[in-house]
Amino acid sequence: MIIHITAVQVMGPFSLAVTFDNGAHRRVNLRPELYGPMFEPLRDPAYFARAYVDSDSRTVTWPNGADFAPDFLYELAAEASPVEQPA
Repeated sequence: MIIHITAVQVMGPFSLAVTFDNGAHRRVNLRPELYGPMFEPLRDPAYFARAYVDSDSRTVTWPNGADFAPDFLYELAAEASPVEQPA
């Protein structure tokens, strides 16, 4: 089965909340994956925040054409959600 991404939300400087077409949700931190010339611009949090779901490839993409395969994002270890501290 081929999996695709239906929604993405930037959750922090290098973190995304990703929704897949099988109903799964993952929060992933991509900081360790941002190496090489294509991904260098994504190390700038403002540029990273420009992530969107490409309607043709149905994966997370950035304006410079950088993207990650949906199955890679699906298999990537989920990032723990931040624990809220009591006020």
